[in-house]
Amino acid sequence: MILDVVFYSSERGNEPVRDWLKSLSRDDCKIVGSDIQTVQFRWPVGMPLVRPMGGGLWEVRSHVSDGCIARVFFIVADGEMVLLHGIVKKSRTTPPGDLTIAKQRRDNWESGD
Repeated sequence: MILDVVFYSSERGNEPVRDWLKSLSRDDCKIVGSDIQTVQFRWPVGMPLVRPMGGGLWEVRSHVSDGCIARVFFIVADGEMVLLHGIVKKSRTTPPGDLTIAKQRRDNWESGD
């Protein structure tokens, strides 16, 4: 199955993942984009590239510069890969606040808000 990639859009029309991608270095953006494309064309994908986070939430794990790992949280709904939130993680655990943001955006998307 080939998924359409969709950016989550806030009520104001902001696309937080698109903005986050633009903030990355050119090389890091290419790495993350390539990994998203791999998921798009090869779904379903498992570890080490994609990890389930529970409740239909997934993360793409991209190894970027400085030994860091970028994460893009997403859901799959109606043939779409909806990109909800992106972070560059420097510790082993996902910051709870970032996981909360991804879950809130998932809930907003699923409720149609």
